[in-house]
Amino acid sequence: MTAYPSDPAVAAFVTAVNAGDKAAFFATLTDDATMSDDGSDRDLSAWAEREIFSSNGRMDIEDVSPDGRALTATYTNATWGGMRTRWAFTVTDGHISRFETEQA
Repeated sequence: MTAYPSDPAVAAFVTAVNAGDKAAFFATLTDDATMSDDGSDRDLSAWAEREIFSSNGRMDIEDVSPDGRALTATYTNATWGGMRTRWAFTVTDGHISRFETEQA
């Protein structure tokens, strides 16, 4: 990993994903958090289970925006292999209220 997010909530999100830690992942989110994948809103819990936890998802960060809330990463899981992705996060009161990911 060549870069790391400066925003604490986003850093905790990446750490939880890479550790496969479901409890820590959901602790980074607001209770009503939402997300989209390639421009389509998804059920966050079902998406996380499928794309992260049951398929051993991992984020290797390439670069991060100055505010630490947007990043480019190689995302790898057992289903899709590795792909270059962009991630954007909305942080509310120290927790992620929305994230959007797409192929870069």
